[in-house]
Amino acid sequence: MRTVLLIEDDIVLRENTAELLELAKYKVITASNGKTGVSLAKRHQPDVIVCDIMMPELDGYGALKILSKSKLTKHIPFIFLSAKTEHCDIRKGMDLGADDYITKPFSEDELISAIESRIAKAAILHDLRNNQNNSALQDEDEIKTLNDLKNFFDDYGTEFTFKNEDVIYREGDHSNYIYLVNKGTVKCYQINELGKELVTALYKEDDLFGYNSFTKITPYNETATAIADTKLVGISIEDFKNILNQNHKVAIELIELMADNLSTIKEELVQMAYSSVNKKTAATILKFAEKINRKPDDYIKISRNDLASVAGIAPETLIRALTIFKKQGIIKADGRNIKVIDIESLKKIT
Repeated sequence: MRTVLLIEDDIVLRENTAELLELAKYKVITASNGKTGVSLAKRHQPDVIVCDIMMPELDGYGALKILSKSKLTKHIPFIFLSAKTEHCDIRKGMDLGADDYITKPFSEDELISAIESRIAKAAILHDLRNNQNNSALQDEDEIKTLNDLKNFFDDYGTEFTFKNEDVIYREGDHSNYIYLVNKGTVKCYQINELGKELVTALYKEDDLFGYNSFTKITPYNETATAIADTKLVGISIEDFKNILNQNHKVAIELIELMADNLSTIKEELVQMAYSSVNKKTAATILKFAEKINRKPDDYIKISRNDLASVAGIAPETLIRALTIFKKQGIIKADGRNIKVIDIESLKKIT
């Protein structure tokens, strides 16, 4: 029988949830605060921990920090319970290393499904770490290409959802996860000493990002923001490191991908230094069209500041270039929306 540690200070919710889990054939241990929960977790080493965020004595964040540092408990799946109004708090919890979260109020199916999937994932990862002859490790040994790696993200990664303009992580945050974009678009940028935003990369569906280091947790050197409603899946740095250690071919492909990215960045820097304003603007519009849309002539929903930042020019300068393109019939602009009317003419400018 699987054991669930339920940490919840609301006595009614705690008792009702415990009863629900017992009816689902789980053994349930309960705690009324984080401090008691940490003690019980170390003593009983449950199969999964379901924990409220706001609690007396020690909150959910504090409990997770303590448990993630203990060899006895750091691999136990940790699921947060959270009110719907605590979206930013949820993201903070996930950054600390939580495996999932459930919003209050929640259904029986939602709770049981989350627990079952996290216990299953923990069992798989345990096998990957400790038993090189079982089927789970054999599956991991088959990760030979980037496509195999992305499938692993889809199958075992933690899911994240962000709305347009939500911050995914900030410069200086610890890089706990490497992400795969399942839907939407992500902008990475830095702020210089003058407060100006410099876009460092754009990531679209099926792109990997967030990998400052494959071997250790280091601070992110840029901020990542969703520029459309976005869905991501993330793998922890520790799990990612284990995959690369067992699968050298995919590690080589990742190195090649990073080298290509560096080459692209170098070319863009040269272009920013020597291209005309019109060339920079045209190239940037085409770049956003490629990253955000499936068809280059679809509307691009992007702010002028983002376009200017990627092009490396002032927003006022970019607006003048857009005005010229509009008069030439190359583009059509309506507020934040830009539509390429004559893509061949735009390509000739670049």
